[in-house]
Amino acid sequence: MAKVFRPSNRESNILSKIESSKEYARKQAINTIKECYEPLSNAITTKLIEDNLIETTSKNSSEEQIRMCLEKLTRSEDFDIDFVIAPYRNLVSQPNIVSLYVTSFVIEQLIKHKDIIEIFGSDEDLYTCINKQVVKFLSA
Repeated sequence: MAKVFRPSNRESNILSKIESSKEYARKQAINTIKECYEPLSNAITTKLIEDNLIETTSKNSSEEQIRMCLEKLTRSEDFDIDFVIAPYRNLVSQPNIVSLYVTSFVIEQLIKHKDIIEIFGSDEDLYTCINKQVVKFLSA
């Protein structure tokens, strides 16, 4: 007969605190983005172009699209955010919610934009490039 695992009260408290801290970090990251739409979208777009991960006919148009993506992220419900990032959740271990959301946007939506010629690199390359810029703004 299989042993039934029943976490003790102490273990339940620890697991609850871990989940609460993850949720708090997620909310903080999204709220911090509200303060820096413009510079963050500029940094992300510039870095994607410099690293030859996207080819575009208009940097300003691409930057505007990423800014609108960031604004949408701050207004979205948790379910909507989880739905958007679901295909990329296992892209890296301990992903940043903002970076994952923007990566998903670039892969699925930005590629369809009229001013985007091509998107190069793997999903991980895009995430890494975007995450470096997001971390700069979140830690500032």
